[in-house]
Amino acid sequence: MKTLPRETAFASIRTLAEGLRRGEFTSVELTQFYLDRLQTWGKQLRAVVNTAGQAALERANRLDRELTRGQDRGRLQGIRYAVKDLFSSPDMPTTWGASPYRDRVLPTEATAIARLTKSGGVLCAKLAMIEFAGGLGYRDADACDTGPCSNPWNVTRWSGGSSSGSAAAVAAGLVPFTLGTETWGSITNPAAFCGVSALRPTYGRVSRHGAMTLSWTMDKAGPFCRTADDCGIVMHALAGADPDDDSTVDVPFQFTTADEIFEKNRPRRGRYRLAVLKGSTARVQPEVRENFAESLVRLADFADLEAIELPHFPYNTLAGTISASETAAAFEELITSGVVWELTSEDDHWGLHSALVIPAKDYINAMRIRRLVQHAMDELLSQYDAIVTPTWATVAYPMDQSFRDYRGGYTNTPISAVGNLAGLPAITVPNGVGEAGLPTGLQFVGRAFADELLLALAGRYQQLTTWHEQFPPEPAEMM
Repeated sequence: MKTLPRETAFASIRTLAEGLRRGEFTSVELTQFYLDRLQTWGKQLRAVVNTAGQAALERANRLDRELTRGQDRGRLQGIRYAVKDLFSSPDMPTTWGASPYRDRVLPTEATAIARLTKSGGVLCAKLAMIEFAGGLGYRDADACDTGPCSNPWNVTRWSGGSSSGSAAAVAAGLVPFTLGTETWGSITNPAAFCGVSALRPTYGRVSRHGAMTLSWTMDKAGPFCRTADDCGIVMHALAGADPDDDSTVDVPFQFTTADEIFEKNRPRRGRYRLAVLKGSTARVQPEVRENFAESLVRLADFADLEAIELPHFPYNTLAGTISASETAAAFEELITSGVVWELTSEDDHWGLHSALVIPAKDYINAMRIRRLVQHAMDELLSQYDAIVTPTWATVAYPMDQSFRDYRGGYTNTPISAVGNLAGLPAITVPNGVGEAGLPTGLQFVGRAFADELLLALAGRYQQLTTWHEQFPPEPAEMM
């Protein structure tokens, strides 16, 4: 079997798709290449829970035969991917990151996996995650059955949560793209820590059928990729209404290339309009501040920038009340069954108890105020193409410190709480390096169902920079 160069691991989906069609390699060769990396570097990073192995190779062989016969399913045909281990599939265990479910196999196939399969994708692995997607109150990186997932840029640092393995796998070149989920920062945070591109879609844009429920009204599923353009390719396969998930919406998602969408949506005046939150770099690490300032210079090439303030609401309190209340309803059985005492993180033994005693009136009032937030944000974003902020206040946390100790006085803006409360789309892309040579991120937040525009804006930024072309050393080189 042909030996593929290491650079193949970090190629974009478009590049790999073109290589398959030119005969530079087969889908089987590509699958074996990535399976080898998942088994070696993936295990070292503690990013991989289970691999598909022979089943993935058999599917790749069928897809090779289809291409030979001229049956082309699109750019994802023959492309490997992996998913956060809360998407169910009958051929591998689905553990939710929790040791009590280590060997559990669910009969359901998640709609997201089914749609990627239909588009020609090859599922290769389930990836590490914080147990129960972090909803039980963890405060340290080791709240995972497989252990803390290392950051490919520095194995003593964390890859982020709760989609830990999803970000690390793309950054380390274990697969070209992955799926993760976000309730409150679980896509954007690990993507920023690991220096990859990732999209949190508008709520309802991607079906969650067959995925673990943490918060019915805040959970969202989205892709991690090397580029914004690749995120658009994956979203094209994922998006759409699903009768098995009544939260999904029938809003067309049309994506060709980020550049084409950028030109198609260009305002009449020729320049886009981006909002910058006042004080968004007031309490971030110095390198995060410097990289964001440099990003604004690049964005000014094609957009007018205007400083704004968010409407005044208690965003963090609202998001916390809603997500905790819904998590308590979803996982009350963990306490009644005693499973909660078997979890890895001691913090997770207790977090659910406090959520169970949140008064119903607090949840109801939070939901009522949430509607006001949605209307206020829609009105604000009707004036701009996106809001831009640093994705996270710091680089990736050391794994031997508590999050609180490392963060110190550094704090994020409330934009993550705002976006998740209102169900707004966001994309994060790498925009530089900070402390210890670790990546930092730039985030675009848009109006509901403006996902394609965000991809286009982030794609144009990546045309002007090269941070998405950087990749880390092999883990063995850092040992």
